[in-house]
Amino acid sequence: MVRDGYYYGVGLLAAAGLLLWLTGWPFALVAILLAAFFLWFFRDPERAIPTERGLIVSPGDGLVTETIRLETPDGPRQRISIFLSVFDVHVNRSPIAGTISAVRYQKGKYLNAMNPASADQNEQNIVTVRGDGVEVVFKQIAGLLARRIVFVPAIGSVIGRGERVGLIKFGSRVDVVVPAEAELRVKPGVRVKGGASILAAMPGAGEARS
Repeated sequence: MVRDGYYYGVGLLAAAGLLLWLTGWPFALVAILLAAFFLWFFRDPERAIPTERGLIVSPGDGLVTETIRLETPDGPRQRISIFLSVFDVHVNRSPIAGTISAVRYQKGKYLNAMNPASADQNEQNIVTVRGDGVEVVFKQIAGLLARRIVFVPAIGSVIGRGERVGLIKFGSRVDVVVPAEAELRVKPGVRVKGGASILAAMPGAGEARS
């Protein structure tokens, strides 16, 4: 479980005890149910991370809502958008193994994360990872309910594929920008799991890591 879950859960259980003493069960039960929700929300399950070379995995749990081609200053790219509801695991993981070459925080709005405009207009943390000759950008995007984005590694950190890197609290979205030549392995409507689900594969992928 993410540490934040204990903070919320223990605090609400303490509040439940106080409410039970002052008012009785009805109000205390509300606090207990909220404590249970936060303990469940901040769960952090273990995942089986694919080991083959050239694979790009999902940075979060959720529903793939869009896959599009983009024109960027560095050339054509593909973007995969994933919506995280309050019922999904919100721990974020690195889509590839490599070195974090850039981290940029952008202030913005709190549009519904299902809205395509949220990809550019919402508050977000934009992370670039380079490894095995591939550059992948992923965005932690705040949604309608999200009010805090957490990202732990610093620029220059070496991370593994599927390694935990942070979280977004409550409903949110993650976008992954991959090379134009990558073969997408998902389509809109598919549910994915952070660190375990393969989003795309680079040409020649499939060779096991030594």
